Parts: sequence; structure tokens; C-alpha cells
Amino acid sequence: MSKAVEQAAQNESGKKSLAIEAFARALRQLPTILCDNAGFDSSELVSKLRSSIYNGLTGSGLDLNTGDIQDMRELGIVESYKLKRAVVSSASEAAEVLLRVDNIIRAKPRTADRGH
Repeated sequence: MSKAVEQAAQNESGKKSLAIEAFARALRQLPTILCDNAGFDSSELVSKLRSSIYNGLTGSGLDLNTGDIQDMRELGIVESYKLKRAVVSSASEAAEVLLRVDNIIRAKPRTADRGH
């Protein structure tokens, strides 16, 4: 997903491009977090995974049972597009809400001007 988001960022300009690139970086952190939580060397595995995906093996993923890169279809691991889309959309919406709340908290308080 991060590869597709990075490509979308190249078609944009200005601040919108920076926001899309930041989202791609966040997506790239997911395999690192999974590797770290499973007790594997995340830097090695994630670099192998990225290399595999950028070389056209888009079905590649992390086999956290063995600590290797495998074809997820061969392992019988498939995710529906609708599920992935819903998860990413929910996470994006949650981040947006947090940013809005943060902006509200930092906003200058209104003064009561009632014409008295």
C-alpha cells in the first residue's frame, strides 16, 4: 500500500504531496512494528520485503512464524480489499479527529463580546 501511496504523492504538488508522503511513511512502519513485536530483526526483514515488492513480487509478505519473506498466497493468507480499505480508512479518520482536537485545544479562547 505504501508504494501505491508514494506513487500518488508524485502526482500531487505542495502541501498535499507532503501529507500523502507522510501517510506512505506511516504505512511503511506497519511491517517494522510487526517484526519488532514478533522478536525479529525488523531492519533486515523489512528491507528484504521492500526489495521483493519493488521487484514485482507483490504477493510477498512477512512470515512471522519463520522470520522470512514468503508468498502470502502460497501460505493461504489473503485479505479482502474491502477489509484493507476499511481499516486504513478508519485509521485515517481517527488520525484526522486527533489532529482536529489538537487544533481546537491550541486555538485562542474566544472572548465574550456581548455589546455591554
